[in-house]
Order: sequence, then C-alpha cells, then structure tokens
Amino acid sequence: MAQKRKLTKGQQRRVRANHAKRLEKPAADTALENEQLGAPEPGRIVSRFGQHADVLSEQGETLRCNIRRAVESLVTGDRVVWRRAQASEQGMQGVIEAVQERESELCRPDMYDGLKPVAANVERIFIVSSPQPAFSDQIIDRYLVACEDAGIEPFILMNKADLIAHDEREYIEQRLHVYQHIGYPVLYVSAETGEGIDELRTAFQGRISVLVGQSGVGKSSLIDKALPEVSLVIGAISENSGLGQHTTTVARWYALENGGALIDSPGIREFGLWHLPVDRITFGFRDFHPFLGTCKFRDCKHLDDPGCALRAAVEAGEIDEGRFANYHRIISSLAAYK
Repeated sequence: MAQKRKLTKGQQRRVRANHAKRLEKPAADTALENEQLGAPEPGRIVSRFGQHADVLSEQGETLRCNIRRAVESLVTGDRVVWRRAQASEQGMQGVIEAVQERESELCRPDMYDGLKPVAANVERIFIVSSPQPAFSDQIIDRYLVACEDAGIEPFILMNKADLIAHDEREYIEQRLHVYQHIGYPVLYVSAETGEGIDELRTAFQGRISVLVGQSGVGKSSLIDKALPEVSLVIGAISENSGLGQHTTTVARWYALENGGALIDSPGIREFGLWHLPVDRITFGFRDFHPFLGTCKFRDCKHLDDPGCALRAAVEAGEIDEGRFANYHRIISSLAAYK
C-alpha cells in the first residue's frame, strides 16, 4: 500500500489558514461549486463515513455531505459550517466547509493508529455498573480516570438495583458512597422496576452524553426504558441495514425529545488507559489532588517510598484504601503495553 504523502510545514500552515478563513466566511473551491451551493449554515455531525458525513441542520434535517479536503478531522458531535447543494448529486446534499473548535474530545487508543478521536463535544459520560455479571469498582475507577483526563463530567449508574443480593448490598453501597463523598453523582436505577428512570431521563436532558460500561451491565435496556425515542431510531437503523444493533463501530448522534443528545458506539464504551503517562493517571484520581507534589521525593512511586504523602493520606483515612489499591492496579497494568 502506498504511503500517504506528508505535507510540509508550509503546506500545513496554509491548510490551517484556509480552514480559519472558511470558519469566518466559507467559500467554494471553484466558481461552479459556488453556483451550486447555498449560503453557509451551522450544523452538527450525526455520523462520519469515510469522506462523507451526515449533518444535522438547525431545521432538524439530516443531510449526507461531502467533506472538504482541508477538514483535517471530523467526528460525531463536531459543530461544523456547511453549505447546502441546490440539487442532490450522487446522493450528496451539501459540502462541509470547516469544523468549529472542540470543547471536549473523546478518544480511543489504538495499538496501530495511536489515539483516535471518536466523538466531540461530549458533556457527560454515564458509567454503567451492575451486580450482574459482577460489580467492580476497579472498572469504575478506570472510567473515571478517562473522564477526568478528557475533561468530561462523569455520572455513575448502578443498574439492576433490584438484583443486588442482600449479602452484597452493604459492600456495594459502601463503595458507591466513596464516590459520592469525592463528589461524583451516583444513581441507582433498574430498567425492570423503573427505579431511578425518571431521574435518569432528567440527567440526560440538555446534555450531550455517552453511555459506557462492560458487556452485560444493561446499557441497551436503560436506553430502551429511559430514552424510548432513541431506542426506536436505533431499532429502525438496525432493521434497515440488516445488521445487529451493535455490529457497527460508527459513532452516531441521537437527538433527545427534551433537548440534548446521546452518542452511541461500541467503539467508545470501553477506554484503554495504556496511552496515558503515569502522572496523568495519578491526576485522574481527583481525591489525590490535595496531596500531589507534597511527597518527600519528586520521583515517589507512592508504594513504600519514605515520605509518601498519598500513603500517609490513606493511613489517615483521607484517601480511600480501595481507590488507592485500584490506582496501583491500573499503573501495574501499563507494563503489558510497553
């Protein structure tokens, strides 16, 4: 396979300059295109397919558009400037001219391609856990680190609350109380009994959200119960394509009836952390913040190092011991990717 020719620094500067001009006043590449395209309009990327993307207009239409070559990166959730074609040509109904600056970027690490953005401008990530197949606060902590690093607000959902066994309820409630004490919102929900569903729907409203969680925790059942308008659209797309609901890795934007949207894709339901340096993972534990930089040695590993401020905080009950143990499990797991 031929390698893609890399642009020189001068060419890259010109591409960026042209992109900035399009944001201010989009222009067509040729006079012919200028005659065929309408005025610049703001829009939102619903989904991306190679050199094409679906754009949600301010009028609520979804239109398939070509992407200008000068647009370097485009993912679901991006705010864009686009121009409507006066007549559809080969199924294309417009042209995407430029992308607005992202407020947040949700990325998926790839062993071959590095860090790949899969969704933009996400405001809240719902971390779904459940007692079945098994409750794991270690997985919750991994998601929280990813949220903190991306600058996206996390919201913890304890799904299948009706299935919490009597002998494990005290333990689960104690672990979730730790997160509440740190400042993370926690909601007990059940798609079966309806517990917490009204509160969950309210939490979705007005936000651009993503649901994450291991297989089997009940993400789909929560969407069916809390967001029936989204469930219907997902079902229709699945039926029309002849594919299963979660066989595609393309992220897609689903508008909610009372404002906000859900971005759904299997590719963003699990986050690897191997691409993060140790210091960023450490900073991803917000309860560590008051103690960072106060260890006796600058290269402290926060294990049995003398003068470790984090270890002292654990012993004093200021940092949860379970969270501290999960932190070291995450750090230890990084060795497998080196």
